[in-house]
Amino acid sequence: MNSYYLGVDVGTGSARAAVIDAEGSLVALAVEPIMTYNPKHDIFEQSANNIWESICKTVREAMAQAKIAPEQVKGLGFDATCSLVVLDKSGAPLSVDQVSGYDDHNLNIILWADHRALDQANRINATQHDVLRYVGNTISLEMEIPKILWLKENMPPAKWDAIGYLFDLPDYLTHRATGSFARSTCSLTCKCSYLPKGVGKGWDESYFKAIGLECLINDEQQRLGGTDVDNLPMAGDCIGKLTAEAAAQLGLPEGLPVGSAVIDAYAGAIATLGATPSPVERDALLERSSLSKLGSNRLAIICGTSSCHIAMSPDPIFVPGVWGPYRSVMIPDMWCAEGGQSSTGQLIDHVLKTHPALEEAQRLADAENMNIYAYLNRHLELMQQSHQFKHLEDLTRQMHIYPDFHGNRSPLADPGLKGMIVGLSLDSSIDDLATKYLATLQAISCQTRHIIECLNERGYTIDTLCLSGGLCKNPVFVRLHADITRCRVVLPECIDGAVVIGAALLGAKASGVCDNLWEVMVRMGRAGREVEPTTDKEVIAMNERRYRVFHAMLQDQKNYVDIMTGADEKSSD
Repeated sequence: MNSYYLGVDVGTGSARAAVIDAEGSLVALAVEPIMTYNPKHDIFEQSANNIWESICKTVREAMAQAKIAPEQVKGLGFDATCSLVVLDKSGAPLSVDQVSGYDDHNLNIILWADHRALDQANRINATQHDVLRYVGNTISLEMEIPKILWLKENMPPAKWDAIGYLFDLPDYLTHRATGSFARSTCSLTCKCSYLPKGVGKGWDESYFKAIGLECLINDEQQRLGGTDVDNLPMAGDCIGKLTAEAAAQLGLPEGLPVGSAVIDAYAGAIATLGATPSPVERDALLERSSLSKLGSNRLAIICGTSSCHIAMSPDPIFVPGVWGPYRSVMIPDMWCAEGGQSSTGQLIDHVLKTHPALEEAQRLADAENMNIYAYLNRHLELMQQSHQFKHLEDLTRQMHIYPDFHGNRSPLADPGLKGMIVGLSLDSSIDDLATKYLATLQAISCQTRHIIECLNERGYTIDTLCLSGGLCKNPVFVRLHADITRCRVVLPECIDGAVVIGAALLGAKASGVCDNLWEVMVRMGRAGREVEPTTDKEVIAMNERRYRVFHAMLQDQKNYVDIMTGADEKSSD
């Protein structure tokens, strides 16, 4: 029988399941929405049971689409957002919901986007502990340790003491599938202040004491996953076999090998960093020396609700404001840097939803059976023709947006930064909507360039962007990333399924098809088209000027803060 591999991806708003064949080609893909509770602008909570139920539906649907026997699936892999899952001592969901008095146990996940732990993150950063070197010297409130500290400081003592297990969501899924409590190198290192083998001795006791979580030390870190630094599973290592209960729920064979999970951004990187449409480049990537040479010039960008930027290097490179360097979180002995933008797809949607012309634009798009983004892309072309502009970029000469509406993740690591818009008028037409939409895409691309420049200044040599995620379906978004960053863009063969295909590749490794994840990535990764940056000197010049405005707006915002706090008056004294 032909062999197949199954991947499960849990994103911010949905669960996906994909079946791939032995060549890495997508055979079937199913999607199921998941619930998010958002009582306040900075509070986002989810349900572990709801997520597992959605996973079961998607897996069964994907298998039905694939029309294959369950026994033909040889490996299963998971990825998920870096969200905090809380269980009691019996392994049942335990509430994180302050609104319900921590009694709604259906709400037992703090989503990555939840920003309740701002004060806790600031106090952790104020310690300037050496552990923070491995998160760009600034821990993010989106990571697990600030969220855990928030729970300790806000839950009633009896509720806090009832916590038995604290999981990063990817590791919870492998636990649910196999019964194993083992955590992954990826989740612990990237999100839980863990120093893996070759970097440290796991949990640094002085760090947890300094930040007020010494109680986690007292139970030998069992709530976080134990202390066995020598045997922490790496990406795609077989973490266990599918239990009878999980197999029945998923419609898969009991005993199926399950790979150690990764955070969703890393699944996107696994699917794309080794993929190339060129057989010559593929052969070069498979050479033993290529990983440190050719792998280091590639940046995976996973573009969804937020965007993550993942680069690899053979040696640790410390970049202020960029998470990492993380050792062996994807490829053994390779170091990863992780940049990111807290709001990209979310920002685009926000700009559209808050514009008075959206309802009219959506009605016209629906009448032509187009999605709103395709409609606006075409409308921009019509505007360009109407104004007789030579370049699309001419439409936004007076419209500029600074994109940190949800704070800055990288490279400034400042969650207090805000968004800015320059060039407002009384226009509320579809033309104005389209112009703001274009300016938003340009702003996101400028910030990507800012991240790349900070990485390259410290020793990376990034010249190729390996994009994945839903935003890659937007040709304007893709072209602007190539033109503004001046990098080649490589798109995946299957844009909708790239991240979940990365999870399936973890299943392939767990099955024993190959013990080298990089080889799995190169041999089974499938690339689509390439986009080269423009050679038009006028467009290059306009983009350079826009990038200067991007930095000027950032500096202006900092100046405004100084004025309003009186810091400028103190400096003049």
